[in-house]
Amino acid sequence: MISGPHLIGDYTNRFWFPESASSFSDQVDSTFMLVLYICIFFMVPITIALAYFSIRYMKKKGEPAESQTSHNTPLEIAWSVLPSFLLVWIFVKGALGYLDQQGAPDGSDAVAVKAFKWGWTMDYGNGVIHPELHLLNEQPTKLTMRSSDVIHSLFIPAFRVKRDIVPGRYNEMWFKPTVASERVSESELEAAWKDAKENNGGVFDREKYQFTEDGYRFHDLYCTEYCGKDHSMMQTVVVVHETREDLNDWIKKYSGRTDQSPAEYGKLLYERRGCASCHSLDGSKRVGPSFAGGFGSEREYVGGGKGIVDESYIRESILEPKSKIVAGYSPVMPSYKGQLSDDDIESIIAYLKTMSK
Repeated sequence: MISGPHLIGDYTNRFWFPESASSFSDQVDSTFMLVLYICIFFMVPITIALAYFSIRYMKKKGEPAESQTSHNTPLEIAWSVLPSFLLVWIFVKGALGYLDQQGAPDGSDAVAVKAFKWGWTMDYGNGVIHPELHLLNEQPTKLTMRSSDVIHSLFIPAFRVKRDIVPGRYNEMWFKPTVASERVSESELEAAWKDAKENNGGVFDREKYQFTEDGYRFHDLYCTEYCGKDHSMMQTVVVVHETREDLNDWIKKYSGRTDQSPAEYGKLLYERRGCASCHSLDGSKRVGPSFAGGFGSEREYVGGGKGIVDESYIRESILEPKSKIVAGYSPVMPSYKGQLSDDDIESIIAYLKTMSK
């Protein structure tokens, strides 16, 4: 399992901005700095003048104020017209950057993104779905994004890109990564896994180690649209691979069950497919019923009726989650029809059985 609600990969040892890691970053940063310097240029003399005039023309109590009715037309025109050129400059610079981000170039890689309360799934095609976003360095990538519930917003600080994800429609964004993620040494990765197993119940803490369970340094990915109770937990990571070969090897690793047992693979699916955000393993109540002790138990349904949590019930709940709603819960779970294979579902069932022993 992976944890880490407060990722800081982009901000480590940095004072001002996160790392500049995409083709858009420098343009966005330069526009920001242009606006900042213009504001400072005007703010400093105005503040000094304000303080000086406040002291210089202060009147003693009871003295009448002086009348000032004259004006200086050239001066008033100058301070109205000249700043307008700066405003046009800022607008043009910002508009050019905005237009660059609207259309992905031909030949871009494509990743389908689904946002939900409260997590992310990245679909790489051929049934490979993972909560982490993995990309190829110096290769444009287009994200086709949708939400299964409320409005979310995908933000990658290091890339300087952000786009809302609205239910009922597809939104797109693209970028070209320019900085590949480093890989830690095998010894460092082994030490982290050993520590996780010995001291953290096998939970791999990205926040603590500052690299993923596969040993990659990362950029942060957040939801920046308040979407409910666990909005702050809706975080994941972006990994940029140096070569296509390395990216393909990573995708192949997660393309399906290999030598794992069904229960082991079911646990991985629980972690990667967002089940943990709604179903606890310790009996605590979340958005959905806890998986602890669930298999074989009796459930009451909304609207009346009871049923046993068996293989058929779990399969139906995954594919048609709104058919039998457990009493006390809302029908918010999305359907995974077409997203999970029969082996995936059987593996999840096998894992849930282990949670009832």
